[in-house]
Amino acid sequence: MTSEKPINVWQYKPWWCQPWSILLTGITVISGSWLLFHKVWLTILVSIPLLTWMAFFLLIYPKLFMQSVMSEMGNGE
Repeated sequence: MTSEKPINVWQYKPWWCQPWSILLTGITVISGSWLLFHKVWLTILVSIPLLTWMAFFLLIYPKLFMQSVMSEMGNGE
């Protein structure tokens, strides 16, 4: 029986690229744009690229990383 830890993409990332920092940054910037300007159109304009960035790094990138790791492990045997 092996006691290997599951591979986690976040263990390879610095503190400023962790899920909590990505969420905190995105929420702060989106909220800040609303609190500073009080314009819905501007907040939407700010939120679209930020939400895209957050979705990529929190949802898509970890899945791609795991697929890459699994294919590397499959090719190594």
